[in-house]
Amino acid sequence: MERLGPLDAFFLEAEDAANHMHIGALGIMEGPPPASGALERLVAGKLPLVPRYRHKVRLAPGNVGRPVWIDDTHFDLTYHLRHTALPPPGGDDELRNLMGRVMSQQLSRQRPLWEMWVIEGLPDDRWAVLTKVHHAIVDGIAGTDLMAAVFDIEPEPPPPPEDNWSPAPEPSTLDLALHSLGGLLAAPVERARSVVPMLGRPTVLVRQLVSAARGLGRMGGLLRPSESSMMRPIGPHRRWCTASATLADVKTIRGELGGTVNDVVLALVTRGWRELLQERGEVLDGRVVRTVVPVSMRSPDERGQLDNRVSVMFADLPVGIDDPIERLSSISAQLDTLKGSGEIEAVDSAMVASDYAPALPHALAARTLTHLQPFVETITTNVPGPQFPLYAAGRRMVEAFPYVPIVGRMDLTVAIFSYIGQLTFGVTGEYDHAPDIDVLCAGIEKGVQELLDAAKEADAG
Repeated sequence: MERLGPLDAFFLEAEDAANHMHIGALGIMEGPPPASGALERLVAGKLPLVPRYRHKVRLAPGNVGRPVWIDDTHFDLTYHLRHTALPPPGGDDELRNLMGRVMSQQLSRQRPLWEMWVIEGLPDDRWAVLTKVHHAIVDGIAGTDLMAAVFDIEPEPPPPPEDNWSPAPEPSTLDLALHSLGGLLAAPVERARSVVPMLGRPTVLVRQLVSAARGLGRMGGLLRPSESSMMRPIGPHRRWCTASATLADVKTIRGELGGTVNDVVLALVTRGWRELLQERGEVLDGRVVRTVVPVSMRSPDERGQLDNRVSVMFADLPVGIDDPIERLSSISAQLDTLKGSGEIEAVDSAMVASDYAPALPHALAARTLTHLQPFVETITTNVPGPQFPLYAAGRRMVEAFPYVPIVGRMDLTVAIFSYIGQLTFGVTGEYDHAPDIDVLCAGIEKGVQELLDAAKEADAG
């Protein structure tokens, strides 16, 4: 048995019939789809590298302890691998509709929390792989590592490692209770053990406490309820739309107009929101869209670990600014301030501290934050992907589009992913509330051209 980390458990406990806490991706593959059984053999050969794919979740009796991962004694790979096909003509609309429908279905808690779908019927002799993984297993960076582990990095990979896996017997209710009790008793000792090394570095400890206190103080100013059209309780059904850019164009914009790649990406997303809110007839003068921006806290030696290791910062996307250069400058200045505000450290400290909280209050807090958060309108997550080709059953992946869930009262969320020089945007929307989701995606692509034109003018001047 292995206890879930605090953020892993948060994503599990926040889930209900309307809030589906899985993330995913859609990979477009070149060539004809593989013969029956080829993908099964590929994934079967990778299972020793991804042990979590054969684990399922068990809750502690009475929720007195953190949920745990246990071996699935009835693991069946064919349950997790699904096959489907698009109706003619098999274009973008059909593919996006299918993605929305698949992502509208909750993952079964009785099985390991993942699925992989082979989708046939795409035009131009192509097919797709849809991956769906619960957020309790991975964050965005770990999801990228997972993709690189499950897919191959060359068309003809070496033989898979030997698989000697044998599931451990499923623990009894008494075993789970004793394990939970042991965790509760050990928590004060673990907390003391983590604090003792810091006492030997008082300067570092004081600096961290000051930074966290500053961040908490700033976060207190965020408690401004939103009256946006985007803030309504969500249902279980999803829409999904995409946009694309190239990393070369984004770097051209950055080089001429300043900021970082992430600043430019957020400026493009801001342009998309501006387009959508204008279409909805909302007043934009002085308006911002408040977004959660996840920030990886994973150190280089933690790469490859399947868990959640993120903090967040809260950014205001300045949709009320009409001039694209001014919008980008505003975002760059704001993010520079946020990075030094202590906000990221404050959230990270709160998550670390929650590891020692009793399980029941932890679960109640997760559900309360999910359903009652009126202060944040969306999520914008930017995950760097591999800049080398990936393969499945000998077929090259030519594009990859991300998926991130909507949650609570957020109608729309945006995920960004980079792969072999391309930047892709996956926008998730509530099915009934966001029939105009394509307007946001079109606005993102308009924003690319808008900033490129501004960059060319700056270069010419």
